[in-house]
Amino acid sequence: MTTAPHIPVLLDPILSAIAPVSGIWLDGTFGAGGYTRALLDAGAERVIAIDRDPEVFTRAQAWVGQYGERLQLVEGEFGNLDQLAGDTPLDGVVLDIGVSSMQIDQAQRGFSFMQDGPLDMRMAKAGVTAADIVNTADEAVLADILFQYGEERSSRRIAKAIIRARSSALIATTAQLCAIIEEELPRSKPGQAHPATRSFQALRIAVNDELGQLLKGLSAAEAALKEGGILAVVTFHSLEDRIVKRFLHARSGAGPRGNRYAPEQEQDAPRFTLMGRKAITASKEELAANPRSRSAKLRLGRRTGAPAEQISGRGLGLPGFDIGRIG
Repeated sequence: MTTAPHIPVLLDPILSAIAPVSGIWLDGTFGAGGYTRALLDAGAERVIAIDRDPEVFTRAQAWVGQYGERLQLVEGEFGNLDQLAGDTPLDGVVLDIGVSSMQIDQAQRGFSFMQDGPLDMRMAKAGVTAADIVNTADEAVLADILFQYGEERSSRRIAKAIIRARSSALIATTAQLCAIIEEELPRSKPGQAHPATRSFQALRIAVNDELGQLLKGLSAAEAALKEGGILAVVTFHSLEDRIVKRFLHARSGAGPRGNRYAPEQEQDAPRFTLMGRKAITASKEELAANPRSRSAKLRLGRRTGAPAEQISGRGLGLPGFDIGRIG
């Protein structure tokens, strides 16, 4: 098995952008600990490392001791990072959004269509599973999930096929679901994504409320960062990047202004200063060393002294699907 997927994505651009590293940082998506270790090795006084998957901390026990009290491990969701950080004003927050390669590599976690396993997909090992959704949601809800979260154009056809298949037997494994999807879609050509890619992505996002967590995490970072603190977010698909981009633009005062058809809207005091107008992507060297970086985008913002305020998902690119309809 290759170790390339476990390499922290866009790590060098992050370290270059935030140098010199100092103070207290929060890694909201600990995973294999790549960003946390890099921050500590680069000079961070302390790193608060958060993950909702308890397994990641067990795997890290072989090396966490070398950092002593400089490393604080916290089980929880990064959407609550301001509460988990306590009263500690943060010098920086780094978020690597989405499923970790370690979770994908474990067939028993049910994230991958490449390995047969239970249709689970829960990052925290609690709550509704992908099997629960596939076997209980009605056709319209399934179609909405696949279209809104996976941008799957054949969502209605796949939803119909799932309903038809589960009328005969429960869909309990990743292989079963993958076979249903493959029956409905053309075989992928060389270089194209597997036909089940978008559907599996959609179910994973729904199970873990990933986009809702992302919005909460961005707002929480705004509340927890001190003036001058840096927010660094790595995303892997357009839904995530759209939310991060629009959040930072809205909170930096770079949102749309009025025009001759609509009056100019009053702008709040900027909460962030954009660190670059465009997303940072992987270099040719990183792409060669780590194929997982192909779709990754990094966006950064520096916190101003304006007081934090809650922000709604309206206008930030969140799909209109109501997550409460699931289950």
